[in-house]
Amino acid sequence: MSYPVVRTTNLRKSFGSHEVLCGIDLEIHQGEVVCVIGPSGSGKSTLLRCINQLETPTSGQVELLGVTVTDPDVDIDRVRRHVGMVFQSFNLFTHKTVLQNLTLAQIQVLGRSKAEAEKVALMNLAQVGLQDRSEARPDQLSGGQQQRVAIARALSMDPQLMLFDEPTSSLDPELVGDVLTVMRDLAQAGMTMMVVTHEMAFAREVGDRVIFMDQGLVVEQGPAAQVISAPETARAKTFLHRVLHPTEMDDSELGQTEPLDPKLDHDEWSASHPDQTSK
Repeated sequence: MSYPVVRTTNLRKSFGSHEVLCGIDLEIHQGEVVCVIGPSGSGKSTLLRCINQLETPTSGQVELLGVTVTDPDVDIDRVRRHVGMVFQSFNLFTHKTVLQNLTLAQIQVLGRSKAEAEKVALMNLAQVGLQDRSEARPDQLSGGQQQRVAIARALSMDPQLMLFDEPTSSLDPELVGDVLTVMRDLAQAGMTMMVVTHEMAFAREVGDRVIFMDQGLVVEQGPAAQVISAPETARAKTFLHRVLHPTEMDDSELGQTEPLDPKLDHDEWSASHPDQTSK
């Protein structure tokens, strides 16, 4: 039986008087790919940052790899060595080469020799299809290439868990596929992953489980295909319909009190709805 790599218990986070996370309970097991979806402002990224302790929870408990990281006495840096995180922005050192970006933390944090760190870095660059760009600087790469370098950098620390915070949101549409392909390969290789994303096709195809959040709560969760294709809650249905069918609007969005019949004469409709007729 796989063990929980991530466990949160009644996790809460407030910024001033605004509660962003309202008591989150979840578990992610070894080898599982969990995609977190939901509208902007629902607390998805804050949840990810609280799990990795980049934000300090207001209350509740977070366990990573069996360690309670919300314990004030924990050595969080030691735990983070086993957790890779990829952000929306690439956060690469612009004055260093790709290879240097990948070896720096290996040498300083893991204590690897330069030769060993470079060997690991080149192996991971090959995994993301960029082994021939090791001597390039970030500004010589496309956005998609920079994000793949960021993934390779995280992998070079030999993580047991990968956290992705909307890794494709800042990319041009043509570049998204390359990054998602790398992430799909990681999932197929058995990497435990928690992915905040708006890429519904990726979540449905690659995710083992989907968590739908709204207003700081887990509204619905379950097998990825089930949640995305046949959500059970009204809020999830509304969100997914708008995401998957962006050109369609329901009657409330059109400002109508009843469905419009395309065969209905405009004058007849106007006469029966005088309060909604332009004057």
